[in-house]
Amino acid sequence: MFRIHSERPDDADEVELLFDLTFGPGRTALSSYRLREGVAPLAGLCCVARDEFDALVGAVRFWPVVVGVRARPAVLLGPIAVHPTRHGEGLGALLMMEGLSRARDAGWRCALLVGDAPYYRRFGFDKLEGVEMPPPTNPDRVLGLDLEPGAWAGVTGLVERDA
Repeated sequence: MFRIHSERPDDADEVELLFDLTFGPGRTALSSYRLREGVAPLAGLCCVARDEFDALVGAVRFWPVVVGVRARPAVLLGPIAVHPTRHGEGLGALLMMEGLSRARDAGWRCALLVGDAPYYRRFGFDKLEGVEMPPPTNPDRVLGLDLEPGAWAGVTGLVERDA
């Protein structure tokens, strides 16, 4: 049993510990973190999951970014983490779908992430042609999802922080 709710300020330390446990303390060296520096996560979209003992067992964050010369607003999904003792229970999918639903409801038109296409394809994500994350990001791992039909059509260029 899980309770999913918006991330609150008092969840932040536990969320950071979960991300460190899941990805290692070197995670902040990844290029996607350059897009997060100095930018607050989208509080209404970020979610946490707690179990029946009130232990934090999952978290997902979303960040505002802009893409290309026309500065198309998009949400950057990630990181998303589930405590290792709760893997395989579908919690990551629930957190992601909840956050994406919130993004859609808030009027965001498109979402992107850096991840494995075979895994994220089942959620509707596809490789974004011509959309570039800061190096060194493998372009085959830059994936997008239309939150509104056709939102990614014709969008190309560099992904940058939304300051």
